[in-house]
Amino acid sequence: MPDPSSIELKPLVGLKIVSLAINLPGPFAASRLRDLGATVTKVEPPDGDPLARGCAEWYRALHENVTVVRLDLKVSAERARLNPLLADADLLLTSSRPAALERLGLSWAELHRQFPRLCQVAIIGHAPPAENQPGHDLTYQATLGLVELPDMPRALIADLGGAEEAVSMAASLLFSRERSGAAGFAQVSLAEAASRFALPYQHGLTRASGLLGGGWPGYNLYQAMAGWVAVAALEPHFAERLKVELAVETFSSEALAAAFKRRSAAEWETWGAEHDLPIVAVRE
Repeated sequence: MPDPSSIELKPLVGLKIVSLAINLPGPFAASRLRDLGATVTKVEPPDGDPLARGCAEWYRALHENVTVVRLDLKVSAERARLNPLLADADLLLTSSRPAALERLGLSWAELHRQFPRLCQVAIIGHAPPAENQPGHDLTYQATLGLVELPDMPRALIADLGGAEEAVSMAASLLFSRERSGAAGFAQVSLAEAASRFALPYQHGLTRASGLLGGGWPGYNLYQAMAGWVAVAALEPHFAERLKVELAVETFSSEALAAAFKRRSAAEWETWGAEHDLPIVAVRE
């Protein structure tokens, strides 16, 4: 029997996806669908995808084994070249505002009339009725209280979280079509994706006094002799082992802070691995 960890699942082999989605969420979602076995064709505007200019290396990785075609969809002759691609596709992935798609004759109603077996996942910024309101990852996070001033976010949670939701929705639509024979349409809101990532903060779990925000001594950041360590001794058995191995009388933030100043962060990471404790040096 083969090792389950060595089996590469490709459930979307044989399915064809056309993506009009540029920037990050669309290409990331398309790359995940490609990794699941789908054949992906990406249609870019004449000047290409801004992601290629902003992060060329990642762009190349996301578009490996993806066929890229450049068309000016605002020009009728080039817009007509999109139709054969859609006629042969199982799913269309978009990330433009609905009003822009409608101007191009790519509303769901028109697409479904012309290509009845074509599913569509539309990545949008805000959920209806604000689906045509502009926004990006930074504005979604700022609205939700996830930006710590004056620093910019290090993770693009709306873009990547929304992309993963788009993949899930694509798989759901394709599965549903196989069962019912009917193609479907779904919108994925990046703002709503970000709001789900904000739930731990909004419920107090990651606020300063929360269990995962520094309120529990075993789950915190501590300054070492050199550098900082991240300690995630959340479960009671980890916390007890940490207390015993550090030889601290009380399991408090103050006691742990004093103990961790005895070695460098790199040394504590090695020590944590040796004692089966979740401790790592903080990288910047």
